[in-house]
Amino acid sequence: MSINVILVDKTGALKSVRVKDFKEEDLFKKAGFKNPDGFKKQTEWNVKLKDKRYFVSVYAKTDGRANTENKYDFPPPIDTTLFFGACVIVCKECMTNKDVILCDLSLELWEKIYEKLFGGFEDLALTCIEDEAEEDELANIPAEKKTKNGYLKDGFVVDSDDDDDDDDDDCDIDDSSSEFEDEEEEEDETDVSGEQIECVDDDESEESELEEEDYEK
Repeated sequence: MSINVILVDKTGALKSVRVKDFKEEDLFKKAGFKNPDGFKKQTEWNVKLKDKRYFVSVYAKTDGRANTENKYDFPPPIDTTLFFGACVIVCKECMTNKDVILCDLSLELWEKIYEKLFGGFEDLALTCIEDEAEEDELANIPAEKKTKNGYLKDGFVVDSDDDDDDDDDDCDIDDSSSEFEDEEEEEDETDVSGEQIECVDDDESEESELEEEDYEK
């Protein structure tokens, strides 16, 4: 039986290859190896696309010479496995009668399976078109209700001029508050000073009276 398989070059390039008289034990030859040592099935995915179910296998080597590492990004669970040399991807299809048979694996089919295994990819071009089609929420807001930078005025977003005014007010308040505190300190010092002076005057008057009495005697 002859089928198409995917040959994954060590550079990561993909190529559809026809295999005549398919034999699993001879796949190492399609990968360019001289012997089958270490070349074996590394994983098998069970993937359902629409009404069809596929079993996809990867054959590769995990031992090899330096600078022969395969650079292709495989889906989990072999996404962190390092392979050497070329790899071969083989596909089988589950028939309605539950029989599993080998089938052709084209680049187009592998691309769909690959996307499915990674959980799907976002179409960036389509996303850009959708973003451009979205209506600007502030487009219909009057200009007087928006700041100079185009943001909606609310309790959190204000013009920079308003911020400057607020800062000036804060500075004035701080200055007046500081002056008021200075006056209070001066008054406190005056009161304390006055009390000390009064205490001194009482002592001096008592001493003066005693001296006069002694003198008279």
